[in-house]
Amino acid sequence: MSASIASPASPLEQAIAGFLQYLRSERNASPLTLKSYGEDLAGLVELLQADGQTLPDPGEIKTLDLRGYAASLHEKGYAQTTIARRLAALRSFFRYGQREGWCQTNPAKPLRNPRRSRKLPHFLGSDELNRLLLAPPAREPMGLRDRAILETLYTAGLRVSELVGLNDGDLDFAQDLLHVRGKGRRERLAPLGSYAAKALQAWLRKRQLHPQAGAGDRAPVFTNRFGKRLTTRSVGRLLEKYLKLTGLDTRTTPHTLRHSFATHLLDRGADIRSVQELLGHQSLATTQIYTHVSTATLRAVYERAHPRAK
Repeated sequence: MSASIASPASPLEQAIAGFLQYLRSERNASPLTLKSYGEDLAGLVELLQADGQTLPDPGEIKTLDLRGYAASLHEKGYAQTTIARRLAALRSFFRYGQREGWCQTNPAKPLRNPRRSRKLPHFLGSDELNRLLLAPPAREPMGLRDRAILETLYTAGLRVSELVGLNDGDLDFAQDLLHVRGKGRRERLAPLGSYAAKALQAWLRKRQLHPQAGAGDRAPVFTNRFGKRLTTRSVGRLLEKYLKLTGLDTRTTPHTLRHSFATHLLDRGADIRSVQELLGHQSLATTQIYTHVSTATLRAVYERAHPRAK
């Protein structure tokens, strides 16, 4: 079943078609959202008419039926995020049914989303980071820029969007600070380590020689060969180049340097509240994932080194 249902025969299919039309016309849902909802609800139809069974009316569907649907998704090996999305689609569909009057209660409301297991973020060790940070050639202008990019991402723990959004007026070399604009337009000050400060200053001296380089506080710090502001995609591409050059893990992304920043701070005794502030996280829960990384690292060291660990 797709987002547009051709000649729906059963009351359930008619209700789904009406729901998708409601999303399209009244909620202004995007084509991708409509496609996803249509596919999610198609899975329910497929289950309910298995073995040639007649589709029930939408108002006859019970919570037990939906639990069977959720169980089938688990059995088929669907990702937890996919199952959660499909259950959300069911809740929205039956909430629409209450609005339309073809169901009295929402049978999907009691369904609980599967508990999401948070993957530990990938990070680089100190030796790996040193190899990466020294990879850009320091005698070439673009090499100086790339070294400044990698040093700044790691030293200040920036998101790549925050990095490319930096302007000259955001740099405070007197106090070794960066003025960062993060998610939700939240602003923070990020410390600038000595290695990153030197790398930035070396790049800025070369950038000023560029005929199209901007001037003033609003000039972009990081530019391409044409003097235009660098994009997040460009940062990803240059990182891929140095990963191949150094033979480091290809799972590494610009965000890996932010993960590494947080993990290394906690490993060396920084308190979690300070790391939260440095990362610009609104919630401490978001930062706590890095404590699990540190614990996992300590456990690995213990099992490798202690004679009676295993």
